[in-house]
Amino acid sequence: MDIRGFTLSRRRLIGACAAWLAAPLTARAAPLVLLAQEADTEIDPSGWLVSEKLDGVRALWDGRALRFRSGREVAAPAWFLERLPSRALDGELWLGRGRFDELSGLVRRAAPDDTLWRDIRYMLFELPGAPGGFAERSAALVRLAVAARWAQLQAVPQETLPDRAALRDRLDAVVRAGGEGLMLHRANAPWQTGRSRVLLKLKPVQDADAVVIGHVPGRGRHEGRLGALVLRRDDGVVFQLGSGLTDAQRDAPPRVGSVVTYSYRGVTPQGVPRFASFLRVRPDA
Repeated sequence: MDIRGFTLSRRRLIGACAAWLAAPLTARAAPLVLLAQEADTEIDPSGWLVSEKLDGVRALWDGRALRFRSGREVAAPAWFLERLPSRALDGELWLGRGRFDELSGLVRRAAPDDTLWRDIRYMLFELPGAPGGFAERSAALVRLAVAARWAQLQAVPQETLPDRAALRDRLDAVVRAGGEGLMLHRANAPWQTGRSRVLLKLKPVQDADAVVIGHVPGRGRHEGRLGALVLRRDDGVVFQLGSGLTDAQRDAPPRVGSVVTYSYRGVTPQGVPRFASFLRVRPDA
């Protein structure tokens, strides 16, 4: 693509973002976001900014409303929303390591609990539509969070690492401390949306999302309840998932059409995840 073509495409992308922001709140579809791909375990971190992968709930702020990835509005307290700046933000609502289930239940309530929301932090990692590379946008987020003087609004710390050994050490340290893994974002990448190799996730165990398209009845001990979920990935691969489900989840399984997250260790030649295990229902779907 020549320079003029790149400029035109970028203008269209920013225009699409502006149109979404200008649309009536009730008419909005899912917002445009950047989605990560899996990182190679031997990736060289040169040219990347590295941060901890937070086990939170992604939330996008458009200056007026806070929304899940699906476009559905987050029922946050008025005082929380009033402290957010007027510009668009992308980040995660976070309670801390290992507290995802607690957070998910909290943010999905129709009526927010003021007291519990005071423990939630909005961890920022992107400025939608902003110019420059990610390193510049990340620096701008730090300045924005500092200027807010509010502990519940923070920029996700980003760092550079010199080599693969340092990256492995950082991953090991995060996992030992109870974290999920790392995120790597190309330092010079312009703001963009869709699933892209400019944003990678590095974890000891891989994870992904899939849509529930059916339920398989259980047998034996699980007679009369769910035996396995039938899932479809974005690439069209369909498979069954029966591991990792609790008895309560088998009694009241994720509905057809919901999006679930599962862990796995590589894929078969047919693209089916190996050793797949249910993790959670995605709360923003």
